[in-house]
Amino acid sequence: MPADPHVAIYARVSTDNQSVDPQIRDLREYCDRRNWPSPIEFTDHGISGAKDSRPGWNACWDAIQKRKVRILVVHALDRIGRSLPHLVKIINYFSQNGLTLVSYRENIDLATASGRMLAGIFSVMAEYERSIISERTKAGLRAARAKGKQIGRRAKYFDKEKAAELRARGWGQVRIARELGVGVGRVNAWVRCLRDTLC
Repeated sequence: MPADPHVAIYARVSTDNQSVDPQIRDLREYCDRRNWPSPIEFTDHGISGAKDSRPGWNACWDAIQKRKVRILVVHALDRIGRSLPHLVKIINYFSQNGLTLVSYRENIDLATASGRMLAGIFSVMAEYERSIISERTKAGLRAARAKGKQIGRRAKYFDKEKAAELRARGWGQVRIARELGVGVGRVNAWVRCLRDTLC
């Protein structure tokens, strides 16, 4: 732990008729008990945690990445993470960069052994979720192909007659590709095919 830690607290409420004051009060008292005086305060009012753009959190994260903040205290983990994978990314960033994240309500401190263990559990859960999503995506693609559906963009038409005419004029493969609006690799493959008398 740094001798003179740069501490911040972050509080967020989802609706305008709520107040961040109770969270701020708890977090200030917690910092006082830990002898972390005058923490920097970041807040978001009436902003859902699912939103990508949260001005207070964006400013807080920027300060963390610039090492202006080395210890972040939040009321609960759901105040910062949009989703489990997003939360795990945040936790991993703190762990990998020697920073401290404290959750007041859940009594989690990543600077402790139990906090690091919990971070590992979160990471495993997020990896499991990613693997399930990946497998579902692959299964969906397999089912679509089985029904004869086109997956991805259709290949652009390659006019072999025009390509042969240009090649007969002495044009190089890069120039032919530009003229026909196709990739150079496709022209190269066609030329190799011609040489092997397979086309």
